[in-house]
Amino acid sequence: MISIFKSVNYRDLTEKDWSEVAKIYKEGIDTGDATFELEIPSWTDWNNGHLKECRIIAENDNGIAGWAALSPVSGRCVYGGVAEVSVYIAADFYGQKIGTKLLEKLIDQSERNGIWTLQAGIFPENKASLRIHEKLGFRTVGYREKIGKMNGVWRDTVLLERRSKKTGLE
Repeated sequence: MISIFKSVNYRDLTEKDWSEVAKIYKEGIDTGDATFELEIPSWTDWNNGHLKECRIIAENDNGIAGWAALSPVSGRCVYGGVAEVSVYIAADFYGQKIGTKLLEKLIDQSERNGIWTLQAGIFPENKASLRIHEKLGFRTVGYREKIGKMNGVWRDTVLLERRSKKTGLE
């Protein structure tokens, strides 16, 4: 495990970060418990599927330790303030609170950009992700049984939601 606490910088994720971000995404895919995705998308596809305003990386002298981003849940204008959360941490940095810090910063960015509800669909086996989200105010709103089939196996997800106390109150 590489210690990141010496000096960590959080900044916006850009196209130049994609190769390292994609490696971390691939590590998540390889766990089998982070996403339904089986392949890394191209930068163009990933970029088009995520909100431009809410993308963060955590980095230190050793490189990128993790990333977080938001995806719109719908193209319909009534859902313009609702987004889905993605948080991925490089395996070398597990257990160092990087996911918590990234999610805190993503929540802050989302509220500054008019997002009133954040959603997360998490495999029940991904206990660390569930804990981080619950710690930061997400609540379980549902359990989606056999919602998707991955590698021939039906998978369930826990649906979590966080309603902003700052945005979308009017």
